[in-house]
Amino acid sequence: MDKALQTMIDNMPEKTGKSLEQWKALLAKKSFSKHSEWVNFLKKEFGVTHGFANTIVQLFKTENDNTEDLVSNQYRGKENLLPIYNELISVVKAFGKDVKIEPKKGSVSIIRKRQFALIKPASKTRIDLGLKLKDKPITKRLENSGPFGTMCTHRVQISEVQEINKELKEWLKEAYTKAV
Repeated sequence: MDKALQTMIDNMPEKTGKSLEQWKALLAKKSFSKHSEWVNFLKKEFGVTHGFANTIVQLFKTENDNTEDLVSNQYRGKENLLPIYNELISVVKAFGKDVKIEPKKGSVSIIRKRQFALIKPASKTRIDLGLKLKDKPITKRLENSGPFGTMCTHRVQISEVQEINKELKEWLKEAYTKAV
């Protein structure tokens, strides 16, 4: 945890009237669909400043997001793609203990110090793997980032586990190496 965040957490009881754990317990009894609804609730009902409200909600949601549920929801109806997903995760985890796997609602971010890859079930038959490989030329297989926009520089479309070959693993490793 970075120093500024720890200081904010330490100052929370004095500045907001409750500890982080007390705020989390209070939020656990509520149900909102959007981040902003949680933040606005804390601001309006308890007079918490925006900075503290945002931090409380972010820490609460991080702790309470069930990453397995996020991944299983992404692959509901696309279970045939799970072997591809699992193989990609296995490959990136082998790079080092500094690899973080962060499932989101529609994709999974792969992070070192910065995001270097993104795994997204694009259709019922294909996973799109986004890579950050600045200055790497586009090829037939290593495509333009497409729907990933600026989150990635390239995209590889994967329909079968066998497509996670030496070439693809080298691109992943290169992206990992540059994410410092």
